[in-house]
Amino acid sequence: MDTQIDTIRAFLETVHPYDSLPRDELARVAASFSRREWPAGTAIYSHGVPLDGIFLIKRGTVEVTDASGALVSILGPRNSFGERGYLRDGLAVTSATATEDAVILMLPGAVLRRLIADSPAFERFFNRSRPAETRGSDLTTLKVADLMARNPIALAPGASVAEAARLMREHHVSCIAVAEGGALRGLVTTRDLTERVLAEGLPGTTPVEAVMTADPVSLSPEALGSDILHMMLERRIGHVPVVSDGRLTGIVTQTDLTRFQAISSAQLVRDAATAETPVEMATVTARIPKLLQQLVASHSAHEVVTRQITDIADTVTRRLLALAEAELGAPPVPYLWLACGSQGRQEQTGVSDQDNCLILDDAVTPDDMPYFKALAKFVSDGLDAAGYFYCPGDMMATADRWCQPVRSWRRYFRGWIDTPSPEAQMLASVMFDLRPIGGKAALFRDLQEETLEAASKNSIFVAHMIANSLKHHPPLGLLRGFATIRSGEHKNHIDMKHNGVVPVADLARVYALRGKLTSVNTRARILDAEDAGVISVSGARDLVEAYDLIAGLRLENQAALIKAGRKPDNFLAPSDLSDFERSHLRDAFVVVRTMQSALGQRTGALT
Repeated sequence: MDTQIDTIRAFLETVHPYDSLPRDELARVAASFSRREWPAGTAIYSHGVPLDGIFLIKRGTVEVTDASGALVSILGPRNSFGERGYLRDGLAVTSATATEDAVILMLPGAVLRRLIADSPAFERFFNRSRPAETRGSDLTTLKVADLMARNPIALAPGASVAEAARLMREHHVSCIAVAEGGALRGLVTTRDLTERVLAEGLPGTTPVEAVMTADPVSLSPEALGSDILHMMLERRIGHVPVVSDGRLTGIVTQTDLTRFQAISSAQLVRDAATAETPVEMATVTARIPKLLQQLVASHSAHEVVTRQITDIADTVTRRLLALAEAELGAPPVPYLWLACGSQGRQEQTGVSDQDNCLILDDAVTPDDMPYFKALAKFVSDGLDAAGYFYCPGDMMATADRWCQPVRSWRRYFRGWIDTPSPEAQMLASVMFDLRPIGGKAALFRDLQEETLEAASKNSIFVAHMIANSLKHHPPLGLLRGFATIRSGEHKNHIDMKHNGVVPVADLARVYALRGKLTSVNTRARILDAEDAGVISVSGARDLVEAYDLIAGLRLENQAALIKAGRKPDNFLAPSDLSDFERSHLRDAFVVVRTMQSALGQRTGALT
C-alpha cells in the first residue's frame, strides 16, 4: 500500500497544481487518491449521474462526450476531468469512456474543496471565477515591460556626438543608449548635447562616451510603473533604461508616461467628437490598439475593454452623421442609424469592420431617398476611412435593402419569423443584435418589442434559430482537447472569434429571444436570461465564467500581438499558453459545448 502511495506521490509531483504542495501535504493528498484501471471501451461515468470529486489520468486516454454523444474532447495523461465545467447541480453533463487501457486516480470532492480553500494555487487552478472588481488603467500598477519603448536606438562608445544628434533628429527621440556587445554603458540625452557639448564648445567628433551619463540607474521589465515614477522624482531624471539579464531591452521616458496617461477612452471619445474630417478620425482610431493593450495590461475585464472601444466607434459614427447633415442639410424625415454585429453588441476589439443599417420614418417618399443614400454613403465611407472597413457581406446602410422605412423593416422581421429559411435565420441572427446609434430611437423601440413578442411565440422559428446557433462549435475533439486549424496561414491555431466567442453570442441571442429580452450585449443577455428564469443559475454561472475566460484570452492574445508590433487578429496558438491556461480554456469550451447540447436537446424546456 505504501508503495502505491509513493508511486502516486511521485506522479503528482509532475502535475500542476499538486507540484506546489509541501512534501508532507503532498503525501497526505496522495493517500487520499484511489487508483483504478479501466479497460479500453469501459464507461467511467455517464451523463446525469452524481459526481463528487475529480479524475486524474495517469496512463491511457479518455474520450469525453456530451449528452447527445458528440465528442467534446480526448484527454491524456496529467489531464483531469469531472470537476466544475463537467457538472451542473452535482450531476455530470458529459460522459467519459476509456478509449484505451487507462489508469485513473480519483480524488474525493471533500479533499479537493479543502485544497481549494487552503491553497492559492488550487484556488486559481480549479476556480475560474475572476475577481469581482478589476483594476483600471493605473500607470503605477503596470509593469515596465508594458510602458517601455522597445528596440532603443543605441551607439557604440566611440561613435561621435554628431552622429548621436543626427539619430535623435531622425527618430524623434530625446536620448540615445550607449551600448557595447548588448550591454548598457551609458545614456546621452538632448540635455547632455546642450550642456556638455555645445556649452563647452566641443567638436562634433567628440565620442559619446566622453559626454554620456555612465552606468545609469536602470530597472528590469518586471518592475512597476510606480518604480519608474519614484526613480524619476527622487533622482530628477527623465530617462530610465530597462535592462534584462545584463542586456538593454528598452527605455522609458517622461514622454512615454505622458503618452500613456493621454491614451484613454475618454480622450479618444473627446477627440473623435471634435474631429472635422474622416482623416482626423483615423488619427483617433489609430490609437485604439494602444488603448486595448493598455487596458488588458491593467487587467480590465473584457467587457470593460470592448465597451470602451465600442464607445469610440459610436462617437465616430455620430460625428459622421452630424457632418453629413451639415453637408447635406436637415433630413426630410426622421431616421435612425443602427449598428449590428460586434458594435451592436458593444463587443468590438482591435479587429472590427462595420455592420449598420438605416430605419426611416414611414412618411419617407421616393423623392427623399437620394438624401438618405447620400447620408449612408458619407457615413460608411467615413467609417471605412477611419478604420472600420466595409462589411464583406454588404450588411451596411449603403445597400438599398438595409435603408428602408419602418414598415419595410416590420415586413422583413415578419417574413423571417414566418418563413425561417437558412438566409432568414442568418439575417435574423444579425438583425437581433441591432442597437440604435444616432437619430430617432423611437423608430426602433416598438419594432423591437413587436418582433421579440412574435418571434418568441413561434416555436418553429425558435427551433430554427436554435439550430442556426449550433453551427459554430468550440474547437474540441482532438488530442489535448483542441481542434486547431489544419493548414494555411493560421495552421495549429484556434479561431477565438468564430469558434470561441461566437458560439456563446449565438447561445445568448437565443436566450434573449426566448425570454423576450431587449439586451443586446452577450454577457448582459446571459445574466438577464438567468434573472428571467430562461436558464438555470448554475448554467448561467458556468457560461458566464467560460465566456469571460474565452473573451479574456482573445483580448490578451490581441494585446500580445500589438505589443510585438503586429496587427491584432483572432487566431491563438494553444502552444503559446501555459498548461494552466490550456486546461482552463479546454474546460471553458466544454461548458459551451454542453450548453449547446442542452439547448439542442431540450428546445422546449429550461436549459
